[in-house]
Amino acid sequence: MAQKQLKNFFKTFLTKERIFSNKQVLQSNYLPDNILHRDDQINMLASILAPSLNFEKPSNIFIYGKTGTGKTVSVNYTTENLLAVSKEQNVPLKTIYINCKLKRVADTEYRLIATLIKEFSNVSVPFTGLPTDEVYRIFYELLDKEKIMLIIILDEIDQLVKKTGDEFLYNLTRINSDLKNSVISLIGISNDLLFVDNLDARIKSSLGEEELVFPPYDATQIQDILLERAKKAFKEGVILPGVVEKCAALAAREHGDARRAIDLLRIAGELAEREEKDKLSVEYIDKAQHKIESDRILDTISTQPKHFQAVLFAIINSTSNYRNKDFISSGVLYNEYVEICEKTGLRPLTQRSVSNIIAELDMLGLIDANVISKGRGGRTKEIRQAIPPSLQQRVNEILQKSLGF
Repeated sequence: MAQKQLKNFFKTFLTKERIFSNKQVLQSNYLPDNILHRDDQINMLASILAPSLNFEKPSNIFIYGKTGTGKTVSVNYTTENLLAVSKEQNVPLKTIYINCKLKRVADTEYRLIATLIKEFSNVSVPFTGLPTDEVYRIFYELLDKEKIMLIIILDEIDQLVKKTGDEFLYNLTRINSDLKNSVISLIGISNDLLFVDNLDARIKSSLGEEELVFPPYDATQIQDILLERAKKAFKEGVILPGVVEKCAALAAREHGDARRAIDLLRIAGELAEREEKDKLSVEYIDKAQHKIESDRILDTISTQPKHFQAVLFAIINSTSNYRNKDFISSGVLYNEYVEICEKTGLRPLTQRSVSNIIAELDMLGLIDANVISKGRGGRTKEIRQAIPPSLQQRVNEILQKSLGF
């Protein structure tokens, strides 16, 4: 499209007939008026948090469940209602929500507390430069200047523990013993069912937590959720038979991920609209599925640490070029990895560390790693790339650019 035609393109877009009536309903940050199939979990969450309205500290809560099982939306729905009642009853209550997966928000203990300070009082603390103890002191003082019940929601808390260790949990739970006027309670949300089991015993005893587990949705439940969203998101009569059912079936197959189902429906609608269709048919679910898979793989690879990328690059190059085999052994891979490190200025990790990276890449679905017994020769891993052929060239480009080839 010529640059001078862009203005006309945008003007024409505004006059096109759309199939969406309110696409915001299909966005991840949308909070529905009614959360389907999570009554038990929401009622339990509400009963734990209710004492905060009497300015009594509720138990710390840890919430577990796979991605897309309604954890975050249920917590936000419950705390929104809690805040509404606290305002009506003049109870000094505040909630702070932090997604621990976001970089430069909660990738160190220091930045976590600095973010809490900013969210709580709008006081800016430099994101580096002060001792961590000093940042905590500022937080304590700001809290004790006023009487307030503060509920801190740490989404994907396991990601923060992986990056910084678990000491911050001990420090946050011990704050209450130093506060005279305010009270803090924690809600941790995690995809890792074993998250708390791996914490230091001293920290586990200080948490005094209650646990809630969110089971995966089944296909029927996902279908109910999609139908509820679709009624608000699309114009009447746009969705053809079989579309919602296929979305639900695909998501149920992917461990009951309702968020994935909603994304799939939204992207399918966007693709149909780009092609100027006035109906959403099943074929666009297939197209959306392919696009999501492609975007997920490329995004995952581009955000991995350099050593992860170097190992993956070694696997891709080796399985393409090494003696016409479609796999590479872990021993040969390590040598290839070391060569890439030398070319790119990276300091090679130990073989054990590389073995851990291989396990991570396998878990992400980017490679297949199978342990093979060689009898008296011991055991080795046969490693194959698991990247779709249609994406391999793009993946190579991303890795080469990131590694500086």
